[in-house]
Amino acid sequence: MTTTRLRPELDDLRARVSGTVVGEHDPGYDEARAVWNGMIDRRPWAVVRAAGVEDVAPTIGYAREHALDLAVRGGGHNVAGTSSVDGGVVLDLGGLHAVSVDPAAGTVRVEAGATLAHVDAATEPHGLVVPVGVVSGTGIAGLTLGGGVGWLTRPYGLAADNLVSVELVTADGQRITAGDTAHPDLFWALHGGGGNFGVVTSFTFRARPLGPRVFAGNFLYRQDRWPQAWAAMERWTRDLPDEMTAISTSLTPPPVAGLGDEPLLLVGFAWASADHAAGEAHAERLRALAPPDEEELGAVRWVEWQSAFDALFPDGVRAYWRNTSFDRLDAAVADVLVRRASEQTWTGTAFDVHHLGGAFGRVPEEATPFPNRAARFWLNVYGFWSDPADDDARTAFVRGLATDMEPFTTGGQYVNFQGAEPAGHRGFDPRRVFGAAKYRRLVDVKRRYDPGNLFHVNHNIPPG
Repeated sequence: MTTTRLRPELDDLRARVSGTVVGEHDPGYDEARAVWNGMIDRRPWAVVRAAGVEDVAPTIGYAREHALDLAVRGGGHNVAGTSSVDGGVVLDLGGLHAVSVDPAAGTVRVEAGATLAHVDAATEPHGLVVPVGVVSGTGIAGLTLGGGVGWLTRPYGLAADNLVSVELVTADGQRITAGDTAHPDLFWALHGGGGNFGVVTSFTFRARPLGPRVFAGNFLYRQDRWPQAWAAMERWTRDLPDEMTAISTSLTPPPVAGLGDEPLLLVGFAWASADHAAGEAHAERLRALAPPDEEELGAVRWVEWQSAFDALFPDGVRAYWRNTSFDRLDAAVADVLVRRASEQTWTGTAFDVHHLGGAFGRVPEEATPFPNRAARFWLNVYGFWSDPADDDARTAFVRGLATDMEPFTTGGQYVNFQGAEPAGHRGFDPRRVFGAAKYRRLVDVKRRYDPGNLFHVNHNIPPG
């Protein structure tokens, strides 16, 4: 098509919305189409930067009328790059990031374009928190709709577990609110089923008490201590109270970290209680089981702790991730983790082991779509490199570690940790991810709220 044929259609879209519409021949197009994962290079027909909720339904209608693929962008941090699309329309909600806290009611209302940093900045002055993820630049919308694993998963569950209600616009342009009593099946599906069912414009969460300073820290282990450290984690995590969440990270640190250039194991932990002495006593138990080579722990502002790993994930980093759950850290599993970590002698890939259980594990399996509440650990293998020449080697490492862990997996995948699979590799299979019973229920909700599968630029659940 020529520019002169396309222009009237863009003018039609501009006339429908109060926000900015950016086409491929407009200034700022490359900035408007960019997403966090630098491996994703898509050229949408138009990017609609919504000025308000009233822009959502007209953009949905335009995409539907013109049979254009529609991608929805909140924070734009999705590793699979599903917030952009070739030749279609991107609805960018990034400008809608207001956060309002009601301390008396104990609730927080968050617009869909907000990041975790927006949420934490608003809640911290009230001594409150919403359980979210581990990188402050992550968008609240994608994180919550996929589940939301982070530093408060054991005391308070997933981000989605703390939802009170969700406002969204459906495929036919209706603005509705879903909760326990209004559209309850849809509300259930939004607890881990992703962006398949509508465009969420805001979330209301239950607020939890925290901080503003928390007891947290890292134990650092060099390579000769890794077997001892993993054995200690197996024992230490068996009887931890809910207040303690631990995430163990294997990586070769970037130069900015000032930790040298050899692979390291960092055992990070955060204690969600005002009784810091009790948290320190539990840290001492781990120290006794596996004395670290170095350590840093104490009282820290929550917003500082939550953003400590941000430097690994700048905008435009190239990224490919895989994940799986498992239940044990015995010698066989530790051998895989130690061997793969010792091979990881470059800056550009890493892997985390999240210790679960606690409040997360007490949610009944059927209560949400999120898979495998019984999982004791969740492994996220992730790449974060900058040079396209490293693409093959880095993705091969991520895929190889995930494959090595397959004999120990316990089922399910966390969609927020799932990257886009290249051609020839097994991609997202919702039946395998959610299990047969949950998949059937998700399909039923999809049929009712999006029978035409307008919202398919995502980890998709087809309506049939």
